[in-house]
Amino acid sequence: MASEKVFTFGDDNFETEVLQAGLPVLVDFWATWCAPCKAIAPVIDAIADDYDGKIKVGKVNVDDNPGIPGKYGVRGIPTVILFKDGKVVDQVVGAVPKAQLEALIKKAL
Repeated sequence: MASEKVFTFGDDNFETEVLQAGLPVLVDFWATWCAPCKAIAPVIDAIADDYDGKIKVGKVNVDDNPGIPGKYGVRGIPTVILFKDGKVVDQVVGAVPKAQLEALIKKAL
């Protein structure tokens, strides 16, 4: 079951929801056909719950929003990128463990 704290980002709201956000934003670039994306989804949900109020967490479907992944050099999925103040802080590629994502988040907190 997906967390209600995970937002959906797309071409229509990426600028306002991610780049202009007052909090750091963790963005999961994914696709419905991607098995590793499905594997990391519960980790993304857990991060959204654990860090509620400290960071914003959301997903970009790369098939529905091809412009955003291209702009940020996303070549493989899942790619998780952490943004702060409209800039990329760091990113990881692949279905990584929760501890690796938490280490990424600590760079922005």
